[in-house]
Amino acid sequence: MLEQIAFTTKSILEKTNGFKPEFGIILGTGLGGLVKEIDVHFSIAYSEVPNFPVSTVEGHSGQLIFGMLGGKKVMAMQGRFHFYEGYTMQQITFPVRVMKAIGIQTLCVSNASGGMNPAFKVGEIMIITDHINLFPTNPLIGKNIPELGPRFPDMSAAYKKEYIDLAIKIAMENDIKVSTGVYAGLTGPCFETPAEYRYLWRMGADCVGMSTVPEVIVAKHSGMDVFGVSIITDLGVEGLVETVSHEEVQHIAKQQEPKMSLIVRKLIQHIHP
Repeated sequence: MLEQIAFTTKSILEKTNGFKPEFGIILGTGLGGLVKEIDVHFSIAYSEVPNFPVSTVEGHSGQLIFGMLGGKKVMAMQGRFHFYEGYTMQQITFPVRVMKAIGIQTLCVSNASGGMNPAFKVGEIMIITDHINLFPTNPLIGKNIPELGPRFPDMSAAYKKEYIDLAIKIAMENDIKVSTGVYAGLTGPCFETPAEYRYLWRMGADCVGMSTVPEVIVAKHSGMDVFGVSIITDLGVEGLVETVSHEEVQHIAKQQEPKMSLIVRKLIQHIHP
Protein backbone atom coordinates (compact mmCIF):
# COMPACT_ATOMS: atom_id res chain seq x y z
CA MET A 1 0.00 0.00 0.00
CA LEU A 2 2.72 2.48 0.96
CA GLU A 3 4.63 1.73 -2.24
CA GLN A 4 1.50 2.14 -4.35
CA ILE A 5 0.65 5.47 -2.69
CA ALA A 6 4.21 6.74 -3.17
CA PHE A 7 4.35 5.65 -6.82
CA THR A 8 0.96 7.17 -7.66
CA THR A 9 1.77 10.41 -5.84
CA LYS A 10 5.10 10.71 -7.67
CA SER A 11 3.38 10.13 -11.02
CA ILE A 12 0.73 12.78 -10.34
CA LEU A 13 3.27 15.36 -9.20
CA GLU A 14 5.31 14.74 -12.35
CA LYS A 15 2.23 15.22 -14.54
CA THR A 16 1.30 18.46 -12.74
CA ASN A 17 4.78 20.00 -12.48
CA GLY A 18 4.75 19.66 -8.70
CA PHE A 19 1.38 21.42 -8.20
CA LYS A 20 0.63 21.03 -4.46
CA PRO A 21 -3.11 21.37 -3.72
CA GLU A 22 -4.38 22.45 -0.31
CA PHE A 23 -7.92 21.07 -0.63
CA GLY A 24 -9.36 17.84 -1.97
CA ILE A 25 -12.86 17.64 -3.49
CA ILE A 26 -14.81 14.51 -4.42
CA LEU A 27 -17.76 15.19 -6.72
CA GLY A 28 -20.73 12.82 -6.73
CA THR A 29 -23.40 11.83 -9.24
CA GLY A 30 -24.40 14.75 -11.45
CA LEU A 31 -22.24 17.15 -9.45
CA GLY A 32 -19.21 17.42 -11.73
CA GLY A 33 -20.23 20.93 -12.75
CA LEU A 34 -18.21 22.42 -9.91
CA VAL A 35 -15.23 21.93 -12.20
CA LYS A 36 -16.53 24.89 -14.25
CA GLU A 37 -15.76 27.06 -11.21
CA ILE A 38 -12.14 25.89 -11.11
CA ASP A 39 -9.37 27.71 -12.95
CA VAL A 40 -7.97 24.45 -14.32
CA HIS A 41 -4.19 24.10 -14.52
CA PHE A 42 -4.01 20.35 -15.13
CA SER A 43 -6.42 17.53 -15.97
CA ILE A 44 -5.57 13.82 -15.81
CA ALA A 45 -7.86 10.93 -16.83
CA TYR A 46 -8.11 8.20 -14.19
CA SER A 47 -6.88 5.75 -16.82
CA GLU A 48 -3.58 7.65 -16.84
CA VAL A 49 -3.08 7.47 -13.07
CA PRO A 50 -1.18 4.41 -11.80
CA ASN A 51 -3.15 2.20 -9.37
CA PHE A 52 -6.39 4.17 -9.89
CA PRO A 53 -9.60 2.31 -10.70
CA VAL A 54 -11.74 3.70 -13.54
CA SER A 55 -15.24 5.03 -12.83
CA THR A 56 -17.90 2.94 -14.61
CA VAL A 57 -20.97 4.97 -13.64
CA GLU A 58 -22.78 7.45 -15.90
CA GLY A 59 -22.52 10.96 -14.43
CA HIS A 60 -18.96 10.36 -13.19
CA SER A 61 -16.52 11.80 -15.72
CA GLY A 62 -13.43 10.06 -14.39
CA GLN A 63 -10.67 12.64 -14.21
CA LEU A 64 -8.51 14.48 -11.72
CA ILE A 65 -8.67 18.26 -11.94
CA PHE A 66 -5.97 20.53 -10.52
CA GLY A 67 -6.38 24.28 -10.30
CA MET A 68 -7.54 27.29 -8.30
CA LEU A 69 -10.91 27.63 -6.57
CA GLY A 70 -11.75 30.42 -4.14
CA GLY A 71 -8.14 31.56 -4.31
CA LYS A 72 -6.86 28.17 -3.10
CA LYS A 73 -5.11 25.27 -4.82
CA VAL A 74 -7.46 22.32 -5.19
CA MET A 75 -7.47 18.76 -6.45
CA ALA A 76 -10.93 17.57 -7.54
CA MET A 77 -12.13 14.09 -8.41
CA GLN A 78 -14.71 14.50 -11.16
CA GLY A 79 -16.36 11.17 -10.48
CA ARG A 80 -15.75 8.69 -7.68
CA PHE A 81 -15.55 4.92 -7.27
CA HIS A 82 -18.21 2.81 -5.59
CA PHE A 83 -18.24 -0.48 -3.72
CA TYR A 84 -21.08 -1.71 -5.95
CA GLU A 85 -18.84 -1.42 -9.02
CA GLY A 86 -16.95 -4.42 -7.69
CA TYR A 87 -13.97 -2.55 -6.31
CA THR A 88 -12.60 -3.26 -2.83
CA MET A 89 -12.90 -0.76 -0.01
CA GLN A 90 -9.16 -0.14 -0.32
CA GLN A 91 -9.50 0.63 -4.04
CA ILE A 92 -12.40 3.09 -3.69
CA THR A 93 -10.61 4.99 -0.94
CA PHE A 94 -7.13 4.88 -2.50
CA PRO A 95 -7.51 8.39 -3.99
CA VAL A 96 -8.02 9.79 -0.48
CA ARG A 97 -4.73 8.19 0.58
CA VAL A 98 -3.04 9.84 -2.41
CA MET A 99 -4.59 13.22 -1.57
CA LYS A 100 -3.12 13.00 1.91
CA ALA A 101 0.30 12.01 0.53
CA ILE A 102 0.23 15.02 -1.80
CA GLY A 103 -0.33 17.25 1.24
CA ILE A 104 -4.07 17.84 1.36
CA GLN A 105 -5.45 18.44 4.86
CA THR A 106 -9.11 19.26 4.08
CA LEU A 107 -11.50 17.07 2.10
CA CYS A 108 -14.87 18.20 0.71
CA VAL A 109 -17.23 15.39 -0.33
CA SER A 110 -20.52 15.67 -2.20
CA ASN A 111 -23.17 13.20 -3.22
CA ALA A 112 -26.73 12.72 -4.42
CA SER A 113 -29.00 10.88 -1.99
CA GLY A 114 -32.53 9.79 -1.20
CA GLY A 115 -34.25 11.62 1.65
CA MET A 116 -36.26 10.05 4.47
CA ASN A 117 -36.72 13.17 6.57
CA PRO A 118 -40.38 14.23 6.06
CA ALA A 119 -39.33 17.89 6.15
CA PHE A 120 -37.20 17.44 3.03
CA LYS A 121 -38.21 18.22 -0.54
CA VAL A 122 -36.66 17.03 -3.77
CA GLY A 123 -33.67 19.27 -4.50
CA GLU A 124 -32.94 19.93 -0.81
CA ILE A 125 -29.30 20.71 -0.05
CA MET A 126 -28.30 18.90 3.13
CA ILE A 127 -25.06 19.64 4.93
CA ILE A 128 -23.88 16.39 6.46
CA THR A 129 -23.39 16.50 10.22
CA ASP A 130 -22.75 12.78 10.79
CA HIS A 131 -23.07 9.42 9.07
CA ILE A 132 -24.09 5.82 9.70
CA ASN A 133 -21.89 3.14 8.15
CA LEU A 134 -24.14 0.34 6.84
CA PHE A 135 -21.62 -1.07 4.40
CA PRO A 136 -20.83 -4.74 5.15
CA THR A 137 -17.16 -3.94 5.63
CA ASN A 138 -14.80 -1.09 6.47
CA PRO A 139 -11.81 0.30 4.54
CA LEU A 140 -9.66 0.00 7.67
CA ILE A 141 -10.17 -3.76 8.13
CA GLY A 142 -6.90 -5.64 7.96
CA LYS A 143 -3.46 -4.92 9.32
CA ASN A 144 -3.12 -1.26 10.26
CA ILE A 145 -0.29 0.73 8.69
CA PRO A 146 0.83 3.22 11.39
CA GLU A 147 2.29 5.55 8.75
CA LEU A 148 -1.24 6.06 7.41
CA GLY A 149 -3.10 6.49 10.69
CA PRO A 150 -4.01 4.97 14.08
CA ARG A 151 -5.49 1.50 14.56
CA PHE A 152 -8.64 2.97 16.16
CA PRO A 153 -9.39 6.42 14.67
CA ASP A 154 -11.77 8.72 16.54
CA MET A 155 -15.02 9.41 14.64
CA SER A 156 -16.74 11.61 17.25
CA ALA A 157 -16.53 14.59 14.87
CA ALA A 158 -16.25 13.05 11.42
CA TYR A 159 -17.54 16.27 9.82
CA LYS A 160 -15.88 19.41 11.16
CA LYS A 161 -18.39 21.58 13.04
CA GLU A 162 -16.56 24.79 12.14
CA TYR A 163 -17.10 24.01 8.44
CA ILE A 164 -20.75 23.09 9.00
CA ASP A 165 -21.41 26.41 10.75
CA LEU A 166 -19.53 28.36 8.07
CA ALA A 167 -21.45 26.64 5.25
CA ILE A 168 -24.78 27.47 6.92
CA LYS A 169 -23.69 31.10 7.22
CA ILE A 170 -22.62 31.21 3.55
CA ALA A 171 -25.96 29.73 2.49
CA MET A 172 -27.93 32.28 4.50
CA GLU A 173 -25.90 35.17 3.08
CA ASN A 174 -26.66 33.94 -0.45
CA ASP A 175 -30.37 33.13 0.10
CA ILE A 176 -29.80 29.40 -0.33
CA LYS A 177 -31.99 27.12 1.74
CA VAL A 178 -30.01 24.34 3.38
CA SER A 179 -30.76 21.67 5.93
CA THR A 180 -28.49 19.56 8.10
CA GLY A 181 -28.69 15.87 8.76
CA VAL A 182 -27.25 12.38 8.99
CA TYR A 183 -26.20 10.40 5.90
CA ALA A 184 -26.52 6.60 5.82
CA GLY A 185 -24.18 4.72 3.50
CA LEU A 186 -25.33 1.45 1.90
CA THR A 187 -23.76 -0.68 -0.83
CA GLY A 188 -26.41 -0.27 -3.55
CA PRO A 189 -26.80 -0.50 -6.47
CA CYS A 190 -30.52 -0.98 -5.78
CA PHE A 191 -32.50 2.02 -4.66
CA GLU A 192 -34.14 1.38 -1.30
CA THR A 193 -37.47 -0.33 -0.68
CA PRO A 194 -40.21 1.46 1.32
CA ALA A 195 -39.43 -0.75 4.32
CA GLU A 196 -35.73 0.11 4.09
CA TYR A 197 -36.53 3.82 3.97
CA ARG A 198 -38.66 3.43 7.14
CA TYR A 199 -35.90 1.45 8.83
CA LEU A 200 -33.24 4.04 7.99
CA TRP A 201 -35.37 6.97 9.14
CA ARG A 202 -36.21 5.26 12.44
CA MET A 203 -32.57 4.43 13.11
CA GLY A 204 -31.62 8.11 12.84
CA ALA A 205 -30.68 8.80 9.20
CA ASP A 206 -32.07 11.73 7.22
CA CYS A 207 -30.85 10.54 3.81
CA VAL A 208 -29.24 7.52 2.20
CA GLY A 209 -26.67 6.98 -0.53
CA MET A 210 -24.11 4.54 -1.89
CA SER A 211 -20.82 6.35 -1.31
CA THR A 212 -19.02 8.92 0.87
CA VAL A 213 -18.81 6.98 4.16
CA PRO A 214 -15.72 4.90 3.23
CA GLU A 215 -13.97 8.02 1.91
CA VAL A 216 -14.68 9.94 5.11
CA ILE A 217 -13.49 7.06 7.30
CA VAL A 218 -10.15 6.99 5.46
CA ALA A 219 -9.89 10.78 5.51
CA LYS A 220 -10.34 10.81 9.29
CA HIS A 221 -7.90 7.91 9.66
CA SER A 222 -5.43 10.04 7.70
CA GLY A 223 -5.96 13.06 9.96
CA MET A 224 -7.93 15.19 7.50
CA ASP A 225 -10.74 17.62 8.26
CA VAL A 226 -13.94 16.87 6.33
CA PHE A 227 -16.91 18.81 4.97
CA GLY A 228 -19.80 16.97 3.37
CA VAL A 229 -22.88 18.03 1.41
CA SER A 230 -25.69 16.00 -0.10
CA ILE A 231 -28.37 16.91 -2.65
CA ILE A 232 -31.67 15.14 -2.01
CA THR A 233 -32.68 13.87 -5.44
CA ASP A 234 -35.62 11.62 -4.45
CA LEU A 235 -37.82 10.93 -1.44
CA GLY A 236 -38.58 7.84 0.60
CA VAL A 237 -40.74 9.53 3.21
CA GLU A 238 -43.13 7.21 5.04
CA GLY A 239 -46.34 7.02 3.02
CA LEU A 240 -44.67 8.63 -0.02
CA VAL A 241 -42.01 6.54 -1.70
CA GLU A 242 -41.39 7.73 -5.26
CA THR A 243 -40.17 5.61 -8.13
CA VAL A 244 -36.66 6.72 -9.04
CA SER A 245 -34.08 6.21 -11.79
CA HIS A 246 -30.42 7.07 -12.11
CA GLU A 247 -31.31 9.53 -14.88
CA GLU A 248 -33.72 11.39 -12.59
CA VAL A 249 -31.09 11.51 -9.85
CA GLN A 250 -28.58 13.07 -12.26
CA HIS A 251 -31.17 15.58 -13.50
CA ILE A 252 -32.08 16.87 -10.02
CA ALA A 253 -28.43 16.95 -8.93
CA LYS A 254 -27.43 19.04 -11.95
CA GLN A 255 -30.27 21.49 -11.26
CA GLN A 256 -29.08 22.15 -7.72
CA GLU A 257 -25.36 21.81 -8.40
CA PRO A 258 -24.73 25.59 -8.91
CA LYS A 259 -25.96 26.32 -5.37
CA MET A 260 -23.81 23.56 -3.92
CA SER A 261 -20.83 24.81 -5.93
CA LEU A 262 -21.24 28.33 -4.56
CA ILE A 263 -21.26 27.03 -0.98
CA VAL A 264 -18.16 24.86 -1.54
CA ARG A 265 -16.27 27.62 -3.38
CA LYS A 266 -16.92 30.22 -0.68
CA LEU A 267 -16.20 27.70 2.07
CA ILE A 268 -12.79 26.93 0.59
CA GLN A 269 -12.19 30.64 0.12
CA HIS A 270 -12.69 31.27 3.85
CA ILE A 271 -10.86 28.22 5.25
CA HIS A 272 -7.25 28.62 6.22
CA PRO A 273 -5.54 25.28 5.48
